[in-house]
Amino acid sequence: MNRVYVCSCFGITEKQVKEHADSGACTPRQIASASKAGTDCGSCVRRIQSLLGRGAVCPRRELLTEPVRAEAVRVESAPAA
Repeated sequence: MNRVYVCSCFGITEKQVKEHADSGACTPRQIASASKAGTDCGSCVRRIQSLLGRGAVCPRRELLTEPVRAEAVRVESAPAA
């Protein structure tokens, strides 16, 4: 079996990065949270970025670009001291 390692510090493969991306990790930081890739020496971050792609459709990114409805936002204030 041929494994292409993206992060040699933690032994993370391209396949694993793509699996995390398919599960919703859209940024190198989200990949790092899911797998620790990119959190040690950082030399793999650019490779992770290229695997994620610049124009890739990201469900979380789509949510961030949707307009926020006023009734969906609820702000609670702390009681006055």
